[in-house]
Amino acid sequence: MAQILAASPTCQMRVPKHSSVIASSSKLWSSVVLKQKKQSNNKVRGFRVLALQSDNSTVNRVETLLNLDTKPYSDRIIAEYIWIGGSGIDLRSKSRTIEKPVEDPSELPKWNYDGSSTGQAPGEDSEVILYPQAIFRDPFRGGNNILVICDTWTPAGEPIPTNKRAKAEIFSNKKVSGEVPWFGIEQEYTLLQQNVKWPLGWPVGAFPGPQGPYYCGVGADKIWGRDISDAHYKACLYAGINISGTNGEVMPGQWEFQVGPSVGIDAGDHVWCARYLL
Repeated sequence: MAQILAASPTCQMRVPKHSSVIASSSKLWSSVVLKQKKQSNNKVRGFRVLALQSDNSTVNRVETLLNLDTKPYSDRIIAEYIWIGGSGIDLRSKSRTIEKPVEDPSELPKWNYDGSSTGQAPGEDSEVILYPQAIFRDPFRGGNNILVICDTWTPAGEPIPTNKRAKAEIFSNKKVSGEVPWFGIEQEYTLLQQNVKWPLGWPVGAFPGPQGPYYCGVGADKIWGRDISDAHYKACLYAGINISGTNGEVMPGQWEFQVGPSVGIDAGDHVWCARYLL
């Protein structure tokens, strides 16, 4: 709420009862409420302008466009190419328009990026090629739009050093795939308070009570951030990630989700896409 105080008690806003200003600006002021603040002697001390939401505001227009369904107007979709950066734990992504919906990574084109900006190539030879490997539905953009998990290769067709997925080619070996190996992965994470970088639910600059009540806890004094955990859970289900559960962990602000059981390399693709959504 915006609050504007007049500079002196004599500062007032007046509009004649039958002024054309009222008619011409009624829409402009339809979302603004003026409230006088009076002292005990009934003299005007100031006024507050309460700015309510306008149907034509920039925020509303952006939100409308973000929720716009393009399917009735175009077959083209947005594919978000996602890969692991040079540190091995950072995620990168870039968007590409695809002419029509796809169902398999083999239908998608390879793409490239500047590896010198992600710590994955020298500046004098910076091109890195993205190979699409797994597709998930995009819960942010909706529709037929997709998320694409990629791994990273040189233009000559060699996996770059940080491409650990390429080393998992053993899963394509018939002897291995014939055994149908199952994997389940647990991912723990801690939510931090935005301004102070201190765990959510902790007193600022201090520590919570001893562990015990928080693990799989229920109640506002035991669990913090459940809305984020639930939103992530639903986003994963929408995307097609094989998420199998979630729970509050032993520390306030700490959560865990599980992916699996998944077969072979799918486990890695699914958990990295889940990390991207989180």
